Amino acid sequence: MPAAEMTAFACPLPLGNSSVIYCFPEIGCRESLPTRMPFGPTFAVKTSPRMLFDIFRKPKHIDLELLAQDHPAVRVSNLRKTFKKRVKGSGSKKKHDLTITAVDDLSFTVPRGKILGLLGPNSSGKTTTMRCMATLSAPDSGSIQYYGIDTVKEASTVRTMLGFVAQSAGLDKVLTGREHLELFGGLAHLDSREKQSNIETLVELLDLEDFIDRQTGVYSGGVIRRLDLAIALLHQPPILILDEPTVGLDIETRRVIWDVLQSWRDDGGTIILSSHYLEEVDILSDHIVILEKGVMLAQGSSTELKASLGGDRITIRLNEFTTPEHAEAACNVLKQRGLAQAAIVNRLQNNAVELVVDPHNATIGAEIVQCLIEIGFERLFSFAQSKPSLDDVYLAATGRSLLDADVQAKEARSDKAVRQENMAK
Repeated sequence: MPAAEMTAFACPLPLGNSSVIYCFPEIGCRESLPTRMPFGPTFAVKTSPRMLFDIFRKPKHIDLELLAQDHPAVRVSNLRKTFKKRVKGSGSKKKHDLTITAVDDLSFTVPRGKILGLLGPNSSGKTTTMRCMATLSAPDSGSIQYYGIDTVKEASTVRTMLGFVAQSAGLDKVLTGREHLELFGGLAHLDSREKQSNIETLVELLDLEDFIDRQTGVYSGGVIRRLDLAIALLHQPPILILDEPTVGLDIETRRVIWDVLQSWRDDGGTIILSSHYLEEVDILSDHIVILEKGVMLAQGSSTELKASLGGDRITIRLNEFTTPEHAEAACNVLKQRGLAQAAIVNRLQNNAVELVVDPHNATIGAEIVQCLIEIGFERLFSFAQSKPSLDDVYLAATGRSLLDADVQAKEARSDKAVRQENMAK
């Protein structure tokens, strides 16, 4: 069949490795594609033709105002997702299946017009949760509903309600940014006037005027993320799912994206956001869910989570290189004298002493320093006092900071996993 007679659909969903998915209605989706296409390079992808067609079928009318009277925008109930991994047994070359639980009994709700932040280190289950929410992965058990519509039972309807930004964008390097928006506006069944109006609005909103008519192959990472967000917002979905949308970006680009998300929220949109950045989750989120190895450690607003800790935080490094014994001894003395409500030794931070202290005692810092001088620590290496942060919430629940957990998760990955991640960048 001549290329000119073929109708090609490009789907930016993360079904391939930063790739554009081409699908031919006449012949279905194929695992092996021609080497030349009207839109540029092609990629071999294993996926379901039905899913690709469902994503962009003409949406049926959904009365959100009516549904919102009885249902929250998002309801996740007892979500569980596992994967099987082939591993070698100890002392044997034979491989067997190992079941890995990525998400376990996760539940939360998000009201309309709110932002929920998923916070956790690598391998905490954030991306798996979002893939289930975006209908890209079916949960083993539990349910996900948007305004009462189930993501498994009515997947094709749900997909018309979603805008999804994955960790890596699937853009065609040959197309310009405007051509991407034109393409996806058509696939979302927007009429010509609405499509052009939405494109111009998003180009201005996301500061893309200088790049929109250039091929995406020359875009920087920040511009790619902004275009990816524009595609997700083009059909004005009531639910927006963002998997680490600002990772690796400069602060100026992050601020542009933050402003857009806050405006979208204020206009009634509901957003699910995952991030490594504590500041980002703290600023944007109305409600926060903290994950660790697929399990929810805590949830609530930023203010509620911080208030649950009950006091100010003081971090002390007694010496540049402190032994665990000296740090433990300092903790015990400070607790015995009533200067610390709680005290732990953070071994991943050079045996730093982490204290919870009375926030109403204006002289508590000086009293602690004097106590440490009396027991032999006359010159402290560092001393910092602050209000509780989200990192403190994570530290209180796990005994390690979010950064430490992230580093440990990265170190635990195999060389193959590291290579795969680097290829996706």
